Amino acid sequence: MNLKQQLSETLKKAMKENDADTKRVVRLIMAAIKNSEIDNNAELSEQEIISILQKEIKVRQESIEGAQKNQRQDLIKQYEQEMAFINQFLPKQLTETELRNIIIETMAEINATGISDMGKVMKELIPRIAGRAPGNVVSQLVKEILSNK
Repeated sequence: MNLKQQLSETLKKAMKENDADTKRVVRLIMAAIKNSEIDNNAELSEQEIISILQKEIKVRQESIEGAQKNQRQDLIKQYEQEMAFINQFLPKQLTETELRNIIIETMAEINATGISDMGKVMKELIPRIAGRAPGNVVSQLVKEILSNK
């Protein structure tokens, strides 16, 4: 069963159980997927759906930061619950050590020698990681490792 089907089934279950929070979050995700499909004029691949889920998590992380500044514990708790819910649809995330190993391995394969090779490294790396780590974290680690070469 693909992610879109899993989300649909989760929505149906939430509607039967009258789970308002789950319904709200799944509907937001499904709307983001539908909007992207309309924009692209095509059905999204699993990788593109994973990308949307990661964006939804990033939005909630930013919302948590704003809620912390305003000392809104109720919103912080809500966003953390939403993030936990969305994470269950994402592939298992790589640890920093696993990610570093993949980056170093990729750099060795393409003979990356410095920061000027960052584009080449990222081009090779992104398909290997396939949604198992946020892009900004990957980019930051690649820069760090290339800078130390």
